[in-house]
Amino acid sequence: MSFLVYAGQALPLLLQGALVTLEITALGVLFGLVLGVLAALANVSGIWPLKKLAQLYTWVFRGTPLLVQLLFIYAGLPQVGIQLPAFVAGVLALSINSGAYIAEIVRAGILSVDKGQMEAAQTLGMTHGLAMRRIIIPQTYRRLLPPLVNEFVALLKDSSLVSTVAIAELLRRGQELYASTFKPLQTLALVGLLYLLMTTIFVAIGSRLERSLEVRG
Repeated sequence: MSFLVYAGQALPLLLQGALVTLEITALGVLFGLVLGVLAALANVSGIWPLKKLAQLYTWVFRGTPLLVQLLFIYAGLPQVGIQLPAFVAGVLALSINSGAYIAEIVRAGILSVDKGQMEAAQTLGMTHGLAMRRIIIPQTYRRLLPPLVNEFVALLKDSSLVSTVAIAELLRRGQELYASTFKPLQTLALVGLLYLLMTTIFVAIGSRLERSLEVRG
């Protein structure tokens, strides 16, 4: 059987897995972005308890492997009475892990704005929060787009780890397929090509948004 013939037979099942991968990634991106922005704002807020809590969050979840975090949530939490469905556990792990990296990206973007602008805003009577919303944050989003796109692409690839908790995403479907067809080389080549296609689309969208912001700027 030629590779093209096998690909035609295998793609429907793999595409089902790819849709689950995109769903998990989209949810991870959404919740991770919310967590990351909140943690970054807490880190630069000057409020000591919030700052330390944000620093602890990023330290723990950037310093431990995503797979360990995923298994802790899925297999460890049930021992203390918290039982989560595999899909929810996967999304939660991806969101928390991604949020820790996004927090540092956003924090670096905020700190890249000249401190004099915050001082000038406060001199004009703005509160710290108002100055952040109207002066600082609007200047950071253009700088944040490239590293955020990189983080989202990394999250898409990292989503393959949820196959370890039996979520039927792309890699899991590939594993099921080659276990039944005994064609791991062809199957994994197709899986890799689908991941490559999805990441290429993500990067292309990010590049287009970046060019659009440059034109508007």
